[in-house]
Amino acid sequence: MKTQKMNIAIKSIFLTVFAVMLILPFTSCAKKFTFINSTVVPGADGYVKVKKDKNKNYIIKVEVSDLAEVERVQASKTTYVVWMETDEGNAENLGQLKSSTSFFSKRHTASLETASSYKPVKIFITTEEGVNTQYPGRQVVLTTENFKVK
Repeated sequence: MKTQKMNIAIKSIFLTVFAVMLILPFTSCAKKFTFINSTVVPGADGYVKVKKDKNKNYIIKVEVSDLAEVERVQASKTTYVVWMETDEGNAENLGQLKSSTSFFSKRHTASLETASSYKPVKIFITTEEGVNTQYPGRQVVLTTENFKVK
C-alpha cells in the first residue's frame, strides 16, 4: 500500500516537472517591455513582448488596454498604427492595432502580433489617417523606452 502511494507521488512529481520543462522554453525567451504612461491617453496601459525565432526574425506582440477610441484622441485620424524603431534608426510600420471588448467586460483592449527581420530598439503607437502610411505622424500616443533584444 505504501509503495503504491509512493509510486503515485513520484508519477505526479515527474508529470509536474515534465510540464514545466515543456512550458519554460515558450515563456523564458520573450522579453517584456511596458509602455511609458501617456499624457495623450493617460488611462491606457500596455506592453510589448519581443523574442527571436529560429529563423532569426523578431516576433513582436503588442497588447494595450483602456485605449480611447482614435477619433476621441484626434478627430481627423482613423486608426492606431504601431511603429518600430530599428537598430539602424529607421521607423518601420508594423501594422494597425486591432481593438476589441470582451463580452463580460467593458474594458477596451487592442493587440498586434507580427514578425520583422529588423532588430527593434523601441516600439511606439501613433494616430494615423490610414494603416498604409509610410512615416509616423506627430501624435505619439504610447511609447516604450529604448530596449535591447539579443
